[in-house]
Amino acid sequence: MGKKAITAVLLLLIITAQAQLTTAPPVHDPVMIRQDSLYYIFCTGRGISVWSSPDRQHWTARAPVFSSPPSWTTITIPGFTGHFWAPDISFRNGKYYLYYAVSIFGKNTSCIGLATNKTLDPQSPDFKWEDQGKIIQSIPGRDRWNAIDPNLIVDDQGAPWLDFGSFWDGIKLTKLSPDGRSLAEPQQWYTIASRHRTETIPDTAAGDAAIEAPFICKKDNYYYLFVSFDYCCRGEKSTYKMMVGRAGKIQGPYLDRDGTPMTLGGGSLVLEGDRNWNGVGHCAVVECVDGYFLVFHGYDAKDNGRSKLRIERLIWVDGWPVVVRQ
Repeated sequence: MGKKAITAVLLLLIITAQAQLTTAPPVHDPVMIRQDSLYYIFCTGRGISVWSSPDRQHWTARAPVFSSPPSWTTITIPGFTGHFWAPDISFRNGKYYLYYAVSIFGKNTSCIGLATNKTLDPQSPDFKWEDQGKIIQSIPGRDRWNAIDPNLIVDDQGAPWLDFGSFWDGIKLTKLSPDGRSLAEPQQWYTIASRHRTETIPDTAAGDAAIEAPFICKKDNYYYLFVSFDYCCRGEKSTYKMMVGRAGKIQGPYLDRDGTPMTLGGGSLVLEGDRNWNGVGHCAVVECVDGYFLVFHGYDAKDNGRSKLRIERLIWVDGWPVVVRQ
């Protein structure tokens, strides 16, 4: 083997080792699920970024979900280039359901789509992502909501619901068909959280009611709605923080610890930025064999505000989620 070939191999080995030893991969809007011995993270990125880990500490980058955007995405959302937002992963009906957002930053020209797969293991002969197309679309001038940041939640009767949204009139909830591939009929729409817009601007603009990234989980007798307040995506100037409310039924009303409805700006603080992290947000709650965990991204104050994966243990005290720093 020549010197150039040896050098190339060594570089490849170094790069591979670095990828496998990443302790805080550069992710945005992560969600986590486990299959067999591996945890998988899906997050915002070109084609939908994917990472895997055997221990939630050492992560390996995987091939993205889409090698090229499904044709409907670029037709429906002019200007979309294949950078997908905020996926949500779950397992039901014998398949993995991956909801994702297609959008243009700062506009509610947005869609939520769905891809399915029998397995998350790329080595399996059954591994194949199949796009199911558009589920929900928001149109400027027609809708005062934004079809991004999807999250699937199944109620006590086994019916699937999708919560989603950002800014505008806030977080929405709608019931899906039993197979999760379309809206249930007759359609049911609920506003479950919002913040007051102080700016006098056209309905086509996002405004300053900074709320997004909903995630609902069921624990004991309550549904818990996690959202993110304030601003992401600004590096060292990010002000993201996570809030929560709870309800006895999936449609709400969701109230915070003080009894304030989340539709009126309520929400109890779960976690906010500090001297080490400029902002933290867009969380998922994952129940693992060793307890509950909050999976989210934070803007690293020691690394120029770069967005990185964080996973913190979550416990429940007097019926409310509390982060336990590890």
